[in-house]
Amino acid sequence: MNLIWKATQVLRDLLKILGAIALMGMTLVTCADVVGRYLGHPIFGSVEIVGFLATLAVALALPYTHEMKGHIGVEILVNTLSEKKQVVFDLCTSLISVLLFAVVTWRMTRYAGTFRDSGEVSMSLEFPEHIIIYITAFCFLIFTLTIIEGIFNAIKLLMGPK
Repeated sequence: MNLIWKATQVLRDLLKILGAIALMGMTLVTCADVVGRYLGHPIFGSVEIVGFLATLAVALALPYTHEMKGHIGVEILVNTLSEKKQVVFDLCTSLISVLLFAVVTWRMTRYAGTFRDSGEVSMSLEFPEHIIIYITAFCFLIFTLTIIEGIFNAIKLLMGPK
């Protein structure tokens, strides 16, 4: 099991770096397009490129953000609970989340297959959109594995020394 978590960690770190690169790419394309428009030579398909990069930036950062507990949460109620009850609450929400995101991963993969089979491409650049959807589905898979890892850690914490 440790090998799976180490591989997941390596993938999370790689996705985090790729997410940062996508964010930088968005910035560079937007700036270049603004300058290009000013000079009368805008970047063809810049809106599509930035849209794809934005999707990738969010999806690629998702597993790492979850690991760092960087998501927005309602902690007013949870902070009033004892530490053990907080772990139980976290375990319950993680179990619901893993079910949800496992289904999202599965359906997104099927959706990408539908796009691939239909030959769907983006409007301006004619880029095959299924590639972005497959990458996003992979990110959700790593996100789901990250949640599962958290579930195992919460169970260990509950079963640990009393």
